[in-house]
Amino acid sequence: MSFFSKKPTVEQQIRKNDRELRKTERDLGRDRDKLEREEKKLELEIKKAAKQGNKQAATVLAKQLVNMRKQRTKSYSVGSKIHSIGTQQKVMHSNMKMGAAMATTTKTMQQMNKVMDPVKTAKTMQDFTKESMKMEMSEEMINDTLDDILGESGDEEESDAIVTQVLDEIGIDMSGKLADAPIHRGKIGEASSSNAEADIERQLAALKDL
Repeated sequence: MSFFSKKPTVEQQIRKNDRELRKTERDLGRDRDKLEREEKKLELEIKKAAKQGNKQAATVLAKQLVNMRKQRTKSYSVGSKIHSIGTQQKVMHSNMKMGAAMATTTKTMQQMNKVMDPVKTAKTMQDFTKESMKMEMSEEMINDTLDDILGESGDEEESDAIVTQVLDEIGIDMSGKLADAPIHRGKIGEASSSNAEADIERQLAALKDL
């Protein structure tokens, strides 16, 4: 073995181990097949000796058969252990992958914690909330002031009178419900109920802009 040979990676070593374990299992399987064939031969020889009345030969052959069956049972046991080792190796490899993933995640979190300043971020959010509340209060105060400056004592009564007149003209009372009034012609003209509702909305919007 060369001293300068490159050390295999974990994946390469696991693949090599898998190949060796599978080869060993195949070899054990072939040995069991041979033992099974030999068992059948011994069984035939035991029957033959028994028919011939050769008790001594039948006894010797029976002992050989017992030993051969014990050997085949051991082969099954070893094969199970080899398979268990292969499974355990895969589990260990999976655990190594999870450990590597956790290490990468931990390193990423450490880097993010170094970059982030939680105290500064919290203060920024508090300042944003504070300034947002100030803006809302300022807007409310400005709107109240404009209403006080632009509003006159007779404007509200005059607006109510105009709205009442328009609603009475198209057959709607002040509660906003349609009245069973006849369709007027001329100023309003013929229109369906849906068109009347659209006209009402447009007229009310126009009144608000006065």
